[in-house]
Amino acid sequence: MQRLQEKDYFKTSDIALCAALCCYGYQVEAVDKQNVSKAFFLICRDEQLDGLIQQYFIHQLKVEPLGFFNFLKEIKTRIYNI
Repeated sequence: MQRLQEKDYFKTSDIALCAALCCYGYQVEAVDKQNVSKAFFLICRDEQLDGLIQQYFIHQLKVEPLGFFNFLKEIKTRIYNI
């Protein structure tokens, strides 16, 4: 089994950001639940990721609402059922 290299992944606990990035084709590669009070999501880095994250935080990232909602439910399922 290959270990995840931290430098190759973006790590966040922001579930809405993860759902928004999923709308752009990104996948949550792993969920780190070592901290019992917070889950962290790992997403593979590429050259576009930082720009999308910046757009998210300055309220300029547009997503399809139903897709966002479905990804949000999917991510919550991964938190609580794995």
